[in-house]
Amino acid sequence: MTREDRDLVRDVLGGKTDAFGVLVERYQKVIFNMAYRMTRDYDEAEDITQVAFIRAYENLGRYKADHKFFSWLYRIAVNETLNRIKSKKKMTQLNPTMVSPEKSPDVAVGETELGEKVQDALMDLEPGYRALIVLRHLRSCSYKEIGDALDLPEKRVKSRLFSARQMLRTALVSRGVVRND
Repeated sequence: MTREDRDLVRDVLGGKTDAFGVLVERYQKVIFNMAYRMTRDYDEAEDITQVAFIRAYENLGRYKADHKFFSWLYRIAVNETLNRIKSKKKMTQLNPTMVSPEKSPDVAVGETELGEKVQDALMDLEPGYRALIVLRHLRSCSYKEIGDALDLPEKRVKSRLFSARQMLRTALVSRGVVRND
């Protein structure tokens, strides 16, 4: 956790609620991108982002300063995303005309045919496995950070990530993206 995050949290808990706005500005794009990658629904990702920050604010007193604020917030957002996915039996396809106002690398890759095939294969995975792939390979989180975000021991993260990669590979092979050598 950066010192700035710790100071901001302390300020919010001390009554300076405006300090929470700095945390929102700092992390909202990252949280939105994770939720968008998991749901492929712009509006749903916006809702998840907003709810995650509301829940973080409401539970800020439970936050432990010896952990990274970002990991704590990310865990809230991942849990909210997984809960939303579970509650939706059928996920709708993203309307290609709905584009984020700012073009991120994730969106740019998603616009290519290969990117779409990879994203479709990723969506075939169960949400828990999808979260592992997103956190490790799209967000570049460490095994420890993933474990903190998903409340899993590091060893289980590695094991499940191995399985998730195998499932993703199978999905990519079935789409002709990679060869089965």
